[in-house]
Amino acid sequence: MTTTLNKSVLFALIAGLGLPGVVTGDFYGLDWEFIHEGDQGATVRLYAMMESGGRLDLVGGNSFQNLELSSPDGFYQNNVGGPTSRQINSNFFPFVPSLEWDSYVTIGALYQDGTPFGENGLNDVGVDWSTFENGGTLVADTGSWFVGLDQQQGEAQLVNGIGGYGVLIAQLTVFYPQVSFSGILQGRNAEGQAWQVALSDYQVGVLNPPSPGGLAVLAIAGLAGSRRHRG
Repeated sequence: MTTTLNKSVLFALIAGLGLPGVVTGDFYGLDWEFIHEGDQGATVRLYAMMESGGRLDLVGGNSFQNLELSSPDGFYQNNVGGPTSRQINSNFFPFVPSLEWDSYVTIGALYQDGTPFGENGLNDVGVDWSTFENGGTLVADTGSWFVGLDQQQGEAQLVNGIGGYGVLIAQLTVFYPQVSFSGILQGRNAEGQAWQVALSDYQVGVLNPPSPGGLAVLAIAGLAGSRRHRG
């Protein structure tokens, strides 16, 4: 993806926030699906939920609404992984099994090979990943991760574990069952109209700490900090 496209996407993020004519009713909120529980913590996948036929193109932050992703006890980070799905090589899972539970951000695609899509066109600009890669809070005041407007991975898919349509924006392994998100999401609805929402301290969490019997999902209110975990 070219520098020109990077700049145009960031301009849309900065200029579009709060402008009239941008649809916001097609975004239903954030939700997560429990995937795995192990020594690294509880692994969940965080989705932007929306109507069938909708899509997500960008997750980011700007001077109006910072981007922040945190959990009170931090995130598990694997040394072989990376901050986005572009650095997650699923071919390494047999040799480094814990890599499968790495914490990273994305749009749609799970891994470097684009699973469950044919390719992974995720890009990012203006985000310092260093604190997040050490298990701490991800913060950016002008940055984003995004895909091209015609890339299939941005299209909402049925999430069976949630029971609605959504686009994956992160896989997170946490030691405390709560995640806080602040930032801007933008995409298009089934009719092709652009939508954009700004969220501040949006909380998703579980009723009880992880247990072998599984997790009950609940959206909760509150504020979160972070602490380092890496392995």
